[in-house]
Amino acid sequence: MHNSGLAPLDAPVMTGGLADTVFELAERDPGRPQLARRAPDAPGGWVHVSAAELREQVVDVARGLVACGISPGNRIAIMARTRYEWTVLSCALWALGAEVVPLYPTSSHEQVEWILRDADCVGVVVEDEQGIMTVGSVCARLPRLRHVWQLDAGGLEQLVERGRPVPTATVDSLRRIVLPDSTAVVAYTSGTSGRPRGCALSHRSLASPCDTLLTGWSGLAAPPGEQPAVLVFLPFSHVYGLMIQGLCLRGGFLMAHEPDLRSDTLAAALVSFRPTYLHGVPSVFERVYKSFLTSAERAGRGALFERAARTARDHAEAMERQRLGTGSGPGLELRLQHALYEKGVYRKLRESLGGRLSGAVSGGSSLNRELALFFAGIGIVVHDGYGLTETSGGVTMQPLGREKFGTVGRPLPGVDLHVAQDGEILVRGPSLFQGYIGDEAGTAEVLQDGWLATGDLGRLDSEGYLTLTGRKKDIIVTSGGKSVAPAALEERLRMHPLIHQAVVVGDDRPCVGALITLDPEYLPHWRAALAGQSEGQGREAREENALRQEVTRAVAAANSTVSRSESIRVFRVLPEPFDQANDLLTPSLKLRRDEITRRYAAEIEAMYQSTRESPARPRGAAPALEAAAGWEESEEDVFRRVR
Repeated sequence: MHNSGLAPLDAPVMTGGLADTVFELAERDPGRPQLARRAPDAPGGWVHVSAAELREQVVDVARGLVACGISPGNRIAIMARTRYEWTVLSCALWALGAEVVPLYPTSSHEQVEWILRDADCVGVVVEDEQGIMTVGSVCARLPRLRHVWQLDAGGLEQLVERGRPVPTATVDSLRRIVLPDSTAVVAYTSGTSGRPRGCALSHRSLASPCDTLLTGWSGLAAPPGEQPAVLVFLPFSHVYGLMIQGLCLRGGFLMAHEPDLRSDTLAAALVSFRPTYLHGVPSVFERVYKSFLTSAERAGRGALFERAARTARDHAEAMERQRLGTGSGPGLELRLQHALYEKGVYRKLRESLGGRLSGAVSGGSSLNRELALFFAGIGIVVHDGYGLTETSGGVTMQPLGREKFGTVGRPLPGVDLHVAQDGEILVRGPSLFQGYIGDEAGTAEVLQDGWLATGDLGRLDSEGYLTLTGRKKDIIVTSGGKSVAPAALEERLRMHPLIHQAVVVGDDRPCVGALITLDPEYLPHWRAALAGQSEGQGREAREENALRQEVTRAVAAANSTVSRSESIRVFRVLPEPFDQANDLLTPSLKLRRDEITRRYAAEIEAMYQSTRESPARPRGAAPALEAAAGWEESEEDVFRRVR
């Protein structure tokens, strides 16, 4: 099925590079607040940086880079968290026609060496001593690497000082010869299976989705008459983070940075900065929901929250039916209940996020429909979108006034999207990458006749809305021949507050299984609440039994969304999460499925060995279901000790 996107919008025509935005805004509105920096002594804890001040800082850093010999086409890696200096540095490099190579600060020695060599970087900016040690351990094998700057040791200040003899006109001259189709960023894919590949992204391709969204959706970012304010916490090392930065700079939004993703730190930053719009990924919205639930339960209001959440979802679903012309909207009783909870619950939930949010966007992967309904019901509509590194960010978005939750919307204006016979999503449009650097064969494999084979699976409905169903390479084929997409099951499992992560397995097995980890923030709260109900001897056994029952309920809820042959029949709870420290998550927080199944091969084998055949095949079961139909979880321990 094919969809050519929404009606074209009058986006601005690009004539130069991404850095031009900084200079043009400073010329047009020099006093406009452009960035916000943390300042403990300032009112509210933040101090504003005007458009003119940002331009001056960008020019000063660019002069320093020129003094160090950085020239157009040179590649400089930035290996730092999401912080103020990242924005200044990237704009300074783009002003010179240099290319930015984002690097996750948590990258391993091997990953850093591979990317710096593959990209042929002549310099790298690190954040702290750990970054210096990581780069230092590999720099002897990188003869082209000439410069290393450390932000926490005054790296930017040193550049400014070194650049004082360089005329400002030099920077301006270099900026004016940067073309829209010049490469701006070499962004590396996550490398879930094999080495990361460097995607060359032009200034034009990075600007394209930003300008389209600003033209058609910018009214969502703030109430009329207010300057939009965005707290950026997603990594600039990921293309989605770069797109958010581009939206803020090109749209004249006030942008603040939060490098610390711990829940308590992020919550405090939201309250102090008070953003008008929130950009996140599904895991962020899942964490927010779980924090709401945990706070309510600790206050003894868990039941009230559950009722309010159910009303929010019901109200949002009724509004959706009305919006799409498939129903009459919420009835009188539902409207009264919603109004009651608005005063007592929903308003307080919004205040915990700063109190000014007019909306949000979720990207990276699809947002669970029930979660999207909940946020819409409490007054924060989350517009879900879809994109990937090779498309420089977003290629779909929920259309205004026609949001259909559970989908990632429709193609952006100017984007063509096609779903092939095997379900793979193909994309064509102005934001496509220029190719994988040094890998013509790999580029030709995914980019043919202007169409990008994304590797993602999905389906288009009759109105052109795209629903993601998984990754082509992640499809599981059981020994009975059933193909299962794990993403939907894993997403539903994570909706349970106790479950942090889930990996569905089952290749060449008689049924589908799951490896599950528990939420490290919610688990202590759950245990404390359970302890109050079960003191004395046998408490540990009762806790384990209760935990098994909770996880079993979560599995049953996930299974309710799929057929019996696709359902999870066996599972194991693992004692530690999948994270970057144990090399089971990529730097962009994607599961390394191959490594997880290899690492836990013994647990997977034991999981299937501990199952037993039921005495009879269910009546009427189709042959393809026969292998899985007789498998049930045994009463044996489903835990690798969770202590």
